[in-house]
Parts: sequence; structure tokens; C-alpha cells
Amino acid sequence: MDVFRPLRGLCKLTWLEIKIFVREPMGFIGSVAIPVLMFVVLSRMLGRRLGEGTSEIFIQLRVGLPVVAAVFIAINTVLSLVAIISIYREGGILKRLRATPLGPVTILVTHVLVKLILTAVTVILMLLAGRRFYPAGADVPVVAFTLALLLSTWSILSIGFIIASVVRTARFAPPLGSLVLSSMLPFAFSGLLPFELPPSMQAVSRFIPLTYAVSLLSGIWQGDPWSAHLGDVAALVVVFAVCTLIASRLFRWE
Repeated sequence: MDVFRPLRGLCKLTWLEIKIFVREPMGFIGSVAIPVLMFVVLSRMLGRRLGEGTSEIFIQLRVGLPVVAAVFIAINTVLSLVAIISIYREGGILKRLRATPLGPVTILVTHVLVKLILTAVTVILMLLAGRRFYPAGADVPVVAFTLALLLSTWSILSIGFIIASVVRTARFAPPLGSLVLSSMLPFAFSGLLPFELPPSMQAVSRFIPLTYAVSLLSGIWQGDPWSAHLGDVAALVVVFAVCTLIASRLFRWE
């Protein structure tokens, strides 16, 4: 028995899905090119001010700009996954893939790997292209920040699987996913605001997965060690475990 057969199948399917994604101009432009371009434009507009400004608002901009860009990359990744799963189900592709020797787990893991690889490429391009607009001597934590975003995206992808499981058609899945994730943003960015939210909103933010992603990303960007954000990491892992369990109960191939 060839024990490496599932691994080879996973690699081949992952490479195939990447080629399919890259050949679709709108998906590639929306997921990779636009986030990088937006970050470069905003960094260039604010670059000199970020370097000269010492007030609280400029300090928050130095942290908030890359974090906001990273979160929107994660959201675009999740919405792309929701759309693809819905299209594959509606077109009968999932049903045909399920009948192959690869197995359902391999097929689902492939889509997660593709999204994580594209997320890593996007954030690395974003940070490398925009770093020259930041203050001279600023240490841009490219590797650590990329790893933090991958962990955050991995966790939030599990929410996408729930959405893709509940909504069976490609017409309604992306709008619902956008609505769900966008509704989390006001709570998630509460830690980056120059003022405190009301106690009721602060309480709600503790139950928003994106809150822990923003906390982790902003901390890593500022140079915090990972040990200072073990609570955020644990929360993101719990979100993935719970959402994956729910999605496994709801997911349908047809």
C-alpha cells in the first residue's frame, strides 16, 4: 500500500486549484492585487506623516493601517472560499470530487491550503511593497506578521465553512458571508480606536473571533512576543475547533 498516495493527491489537487484561481483574472486581482495596491497607495499618502508624527493618532495609524489591510485580506480569503464551495456544490463538482479516491477530507484541506498560500503571498507582497513608506529604521516583522495572519485566516476560514454549509447556492452565499464578517468589524477594531466603546459593546467584542485576530496582529506588528498573545492564539484555535465541528455536522456535498 502506498502511504504517500494521499499526500501526492493533496499536492496535485492543491497545485491544480492554484492554477485555476490564477487563471481567473477577477479573483486574482480582487484577492491579491487590490489589497497590495491599496496598502501601497495609503502608505505612500501617509508615509511622511507616519514618520514625522509623534501624536497618539499617528502611532495608531502606524499600527492600524497594516492590521486593517491584513484583516481585509483574511475576509476576502474567506469570502472567496465561500463562493468557490458554493459554486462547486451547485455545479455538481463537489459530488464528483467526493467519488474520487482523494476523499472528502483531502478535498476540503486542499481548499484551505490554497487560501492560506494565497494569503501568505498577498501579505508578503503588501509588506515588502509598503515598507519603504514607513519611518526610516522601522522594523517590519514580515515573517511574524505573516504567520499571525495565517493563523487568523485559518481560524476565520472555519466560519466560512459554516456559511458555505448553511447556504447551498452560489448566489446567496457570498453576500451572506460578507454580511456576517462585516458586522464583526466595528467590534473587532475596538482596540485600535482612540476612544473606548460602551461596556455593552466591549462585552460583545469578546465573543467576536475577529477581535482576537486584530489583537494578535496589532501586537505582533508592534513587536510583542508570541507569549504575550497566548490568549488570542488559544481563542482562535477554539474558534476553529468549534466552527469546524459545526460545519462537519451541516456540510453537504450535494
